[in-house]
Amino acid sequence: MKLKPINPDLVTFPKVFEKYLNAAKLYDSSCSPMAQVTYVDKDNGYFIKRSKKDSLQREVAMTKYFNSKGLSAKVLEYYQDDLYDWTVTTKIQGFDCTEDIYTSNPEKLVDILAGRLYLLHQENYTDCPVKNHTELLLERARNSYQAGQGDLKLFENFYDFSSIEEAWSIVDRYGNELQTNTLLHGDYCLPNVILNDWKFSGFIDIDTGGVGDRHADILWGIWSVIFNLKTDKYTDRFIDAYGRSHIDKDLLKIVAATEVFG
Repeated sequence: MKLKPINPDLVTFPKVFEKYLNAAKLYDSSCSPMAQVTYVDKDNGYFIKRSKKDSLQREVAMTKYFNSKGLSAKVLEYYQDDLYDWTVTTKIQGFDCTEDIYTSNPEKLVDILAGRLYLLHQENYTDCPVKNHTELLLERARNSYQAGQGDLKLFENFYDFSSIEEAWSIVDRYGNELQTNTLLHGDYCLPNVILNDWKFSGFIDIDTGGVGDRHADILWGIWSVIFNLKTDKYTDRFIDAYGRSHIDKDLLKIVAATEVFG
């Protein structure tokens, strides 16, 4: 988690958040232009997130759901003003998996990441508030394709789609083979898994989670291991640690073709 000190006199928060902010040091921990995230160094720590109005509803619902299973932070506040959605969540104790303490032992880290993902995928999902992840994924791909948008370089290390049309042809022909039978994180990557002295502590950034096809999480897990560790030498280790018999390479490729369209 990268933290940049900020002057509390130069930022404005809803008045209902004052109890979290009084006598606290503030740090910018934003990692995306889509949202402003402030770390509040008080008590055990809080995160205040601001994004465009109506953009955090799914994240709030999924974070509350994961928290009910002991898998994520507690949502303390969800507030809307005329322009923005705001949330306050507790800090999950520990550090994300991009920290040197973890990446310096990549074999152990990959085993934990894959094993923790397998355990997540065994969770009961019957009361999950987002039950149509696969439908939303395919709808997004269709809209992006029709708008002429797509990123062929995203998975170029392991899937060689020659054109946007080739990727879309896979989605169009085989997208209905994707399942909706597993609880997903939705953006499974090293920065979104928190460990505390190598013990799993919780997931963050669950705004694209829901019930969908396990291969969506598996694909992003593999992608993140390659991207964050800057090598593809641990791909087979990740697959073996998750359980090779639970992974269908054809479904992985269908998900990759779908994710080309963002």
